[in-house]
Amino acid sequence: MGSASDEPVVSEAVKTLEQLGIDYEVRVMSAHRTPERVAEYAQQARDRGIQVLIAAAGGSAALGGALAAWSTLPVIGIPLASSELKGIDALLSTAQMPPGIPVAAMAVGAWGARNAAFFAAQILGLQHPEIRQAYDDYRRELRER
Repeated sequence: MGSASDEPVVSEAVKTLEQLGIDYEVRVMSAHRTPERVAEYAQQARDRGIQVLIAAAGGSAALGGALAAWSTLPVIGIPLASSELKGIDALLSTAQMPPGIPVAAMAVGAWGARNAAFFAAQILGLQHPEIRQAYDDYRRELRER
């Protein structure tokens, strides 16, 4: 996440990852305030076993793009409503990536945070049967409700 103040929204993704049994780590780093930390994290992620990156940021929402610039892992962006534009700026910044450096853009806020975790589960489920099963079970529960 771009700032510690983003934690209430990011916690929705964390709860969903936990519900699905997906290991995760949470870091605070800013594409603007700590760009070296972002570059180092992105460049080392694959070697540390990370398979998907989720970036939550508001305003210019540059974190997702910065991670995607430094890594070829899938990046999922959660736009946050941190400015007077109520997240529209972050949504457009996340979605308008140049060709070849994609960031998957979720909805603004808590719904986007939860869907980022679900989308990560879909990606990870391609290689991890236990994650695929947890997500399939979740979807079945949704239908049954």
